[in-house]
Amino acid sequence: MKEKYFTEENIAAESRRILDELNLRGLKREWNGVLANTALVILDMQRYFLDRNSHAFIPSGAPVIKRIECLAERFRKAGKPVFLTRHINTTEDAEMMQKWWGELITEENTLSELCRQLKGAGLIIRKTQYDAFYKSNLEEALRGKGVKRIVIAGVMTHICCETTARSAFVRGFEVLLPVDGTATYNIDFHRAAFLNLSHVVATPVLVDDLVNALEEEEA
Repeated sequence: MKEKYFTEENIAAESRRILDELNLRGLKREWNGVLANTALVILDMQRYFLDRNSHAFIPSGAPVIKRIECLAERFRKAGKPVFLTRHINTTEDAEMMQKWWGELITEENTLSELCRQLKGAGLIIRKTQYDAFYKSNLEEALRGKGVKRIVIAGVMTHICCETTARSAFVRGFEVLLPVDGTATYNIDFHRAAFLNLSHVVATPVLVDDLVNALEEEEA
């Protein structure tokens, strides 16, 4: 089920290929390049998913880390909010998670820590379900910053990123989703998430598009 569909060498071309497919299908909504009132929400960039010694390791995660790290730096430089979620469960709040997966990501597990490249990159939001808004203070934090649009990056594309994008949409947030700023276990899951989300709730973009927009704002 797992494959390394993104590498440092091919991530740009593979991401562009997905965007081209969305365009051919009439699913690629155009973004106006504006990032006013926008926050970056980085989901679950934890060692549990990014450490190759973890059974949940995402092979395509490494090339995405560098892009997310760059994006977070640019958002902070532009004075825009950056939030990072950390998925942590207890037996009391896991609900269906434990039944479905058979285990929990607990506070005591050192693999639950954020990857070193993104430590200190923004405000940490603890989440317990796929949806980063569910029983968390994420919406309150976004509203408090006057945010109307969010960029969702991180892992996994077809699970927490997709669920959170849908949840953001129904709460009235515009959603931008970078093809090369998200990753999951294989290209089929990744591609399917973008086919679904581009149709109903999110605008697909590239990290470079976002960085360029931030730079133009500062010019």
